Amino acid sequence: MWFKNLQIYRLPAPWNFTPEQMEEALRPQAFTPASSNELLQQGWDSPRGNDKLVHVVNKQMLMMLGTEKKLLPSSVINQVAKAKAAELEEQQGFPPGKKAMKELKERVADELLPRAFSIRGNTWAWIDPVNGWLVVDAASPNKADDVIKLLLKAVDKMPLESVRVQSSPVAVMTGWLESDEAPYNFTIDQDTELRATGESKATVRYVKHSLDPEDIRRHIAGGKQCTRLAMTWNSRISFVLTEQLAIKSIKPLDVIKEGETITYSDDERFDNDIMLMTGELAKMLADLVEALGGEAKA
Repeated sequence: MWFKNLQIYRLPAPWNFTPEQMEEALRPQAFTPASSNELLQQGWDSPRGNDKLVHVVNKQMLMMLGTEKKLLPSSVINQVAKAKAAELEEQQGFPPGKKAMKELKERVADELLPRAFSIRGNTWAWIDPVNGWLVVDAASPNKADDVIKLLLKAVDKMPLESVRVQSSPVAVMTGWLESDEAPYNFTIDQDTELRATGESKATVRYVKHSLDPEDIRRHIAGGKQCTRLAMTWNSRISFVLTEQLAIKSIKPLDVIKEGETITYSDDERFDNDIMLMTGELAKMLADLVEALGGEAKA
């Protein structure tokens, strides 16, 4: 198992908060299925289905936020409310007003909720207390916020911060493309996005396309900057770096897979994957922060 996307946060290194303390902190917010009249339910679920909310591998902590959401489209509510409004108009001789229509929609939503379909989802989080990383496997900051908010509610005065670097990722990525030179331990791949800084927001995207240095320089000279860049770290992990310092589309390469140890059970395979993933990503994050000028000091 590998995370696909990284929203990255910082903790003190080392962070002396034990898995036992984390387990105790998360327990009051353990996931319970949504009741018939709940639209959304969130809570901490067991990563391995064994009732433990924190799975530990080589000091690394793995957690999972479970979400259950009822699917109740507004189009369905409007359709049913419209039919009920027509019945009311026929009974009373005039259509319901704006306030009455709003109340009718609310009643319809309450009536339909127990019959709504549910969809379950999980969002994974990894804490590296040794190197001071907290990472959420989420493509968008909003999805990661759900994890962070619940975590900060569980752990009193958790010293968590967003990662801040000395140099703007946009400026640095643009410089790498302009010079056609990647930082140490990295190579530039064939996907990138260049966007104009003016009102036009004109955008050029390269997808699985060789990046001709002269073409790239013309775009940069025309006022565009790099907002997404596909890269490979140490010939081991490919990914896309964004302007928000998020990492997306992570793929472990064959050189990692060839080094995997032979395991015989699901639990062994899972733990081996986690040990490998956390070890590699911790090194990659450290190299990436250094390539972006190092961490910004408060």
